[in-house]
Amino acid sequence: MKCPNCGSEMTEGHLYCEKCGEDIHIVPDFEPELERNMEQTIHTILEELGEEKRDGQQKNGQAKKGRARRKKSGFRVFIVLGILLVLAAGVTAGVAYGYHSDKYQVYRAAQYVAAGKYDKAIACYNRALELDNGNIELIFALADVYYLKNNKIEYEYLLREIVKSGKATAEQLEGAYDKLIAIYRARGDYQTINDLLLGSGNESLMSTYQNYIAKAPEFSVNEGYYTSIQPLKLTAAGSGKIYYTMDGSEPTQNSLQYTAPIILENGDYVVRAYFVNDNGISSDIVSKEYHVENDEIPAPELSAMSGEYYFPVNIEVTGDDEDVYYTTDGTIPTYFSNAYTGPIPMPLGKSVFKFARIVEGVTGTVAERSYRLVMNTDFTPEQAVASILEYSLSVGKIFDEDGHFDESSASYCYEYQYVTNINKVDDFYVIAEIFRGTDGSLTKTGNLFAVNAYTRERFKLQQDSRNQWSLAVIEEVRIEEEE
Repeated sequence: MKCPNCGSEMTEGHLYCEKCGEDIHIVPDFEPELERNMEQTIHTILEELGEEKRDGQQKNGQAKKGRARRKKSGFRVFIVLGILLVLAAGVTAGVAYGYHSDKYQVYRAAQYVAAGKYDKAIACYNRALELDNGNIELIFALADVYYLKNNKIEYEYLLREIVKSGKATAEQLEGAYDKLIAIYRARGDYQTINDLLLGSGNESLMSTYQNYIAKAPEFSVNEGYYTSIQPLKLTAAGSGKIYYTMDGSEPTQNSLQYTAPIILENGDYVVRAYFVNDNGISSDIVSKEYHVENDEIPAPELSAMSGEYYFPVNIEVTGDDEDVYYTTDGTIPTYFSNAYTGPIPMPLGKSVFKFARIVEGVTGTVAERSYRLVMNTDFTPEQAVASILEYSLSVGKIFDEDGHFDESSASYCYEYQYVTNINKVDDFYVIAEIFRGTDGSLTKTGNLFAVNAYTRERFKLQQDSRNQWSLAVIEEVRIEEEE
């Protein structure tokens, strides 16, 4: 037999619990009305018996009448005993019914709770649960009594029993979880809330309390063997931070914080990561192993990212720039494409560059960039070319706008090359001088001009032995017309 108060096993035949000292009632208390009726009946019978005794003593001298009265008294005693037996049977039946009725026990428990007699209410609820094992509503009611009694340990224990019972409805489960979460939230024990919710497997519940959950990060690349560079992305649900290590050590909040894809190149990696949400709740640690043998030729690394620019920018290959080729027409680079030899000025307007290394006839991974360069000036490259043409006419190098300089069909022409910043002085349009032969062939003369993209000033562009550019002011000497 178990103690109705603490649930401990009791020694057979004992009328009290050796653990908590609670007295054990073999049967529950009688109904108050039934008790009063029994007491009134017994009292009345005893009064009648007392009167009969007094009458017998007063009339002891009258034998005949005394014998008659004794017969009558004996009959009355018989009647009284019969009534007592009937009452006793009724009481016993009522007591037996109450002891074996879960509804009666719940009714009595409610009365005890109202009277503040929590221990008696607990005993009644425990008896009701013996009669209706696993009744979730009864467990809730019993838990509430422990809460009123300020026994938070039993309160929490019973709520957890509901959660793992397997008998609770969705609504009852939600109620139990709500109460448990309120307990741990009051303690500031968010980690236990996280573990409780994740252990529930209840998506609806986890969605409701998602701010208290820290799920482990997800890896974009499955662990295993790879023959190419792998960009590994880590993601986690909710707001917070991901911390990781790449050498197999346990990550902490002092480890690397994930902000961009992790590049797995040649070698072996053991990546371990976990998530910490804004409430400070930590997820489980996820660990994955990778072996990478990269036999691909990596793409060149470029200085300028794709985007829109409003000032001249040079496009450079950073790091190893050997065997790099590029195109600007959208095609894949080949040996016949432009070889990269140094910084490339970004063209005006829209442009698309593709860069690749070509080693022993094998084209590596292609790096593609899209640009749009818009200068903040109304002075155009075409106007800069016209300005240099005007200068050549003014100094007598050519005598017509077609660039002729003698009676032959040969001529000079001027062609826009690119816009660039020279020596951090300003931005300039660079114009090249080209010789057009009588056969129509075109050859650059080596003469370069620079026209300020904002002030329209003209300069001769020169390069010294160290390949450093300098700007020389153009002397505009006009040829005087013959009179």
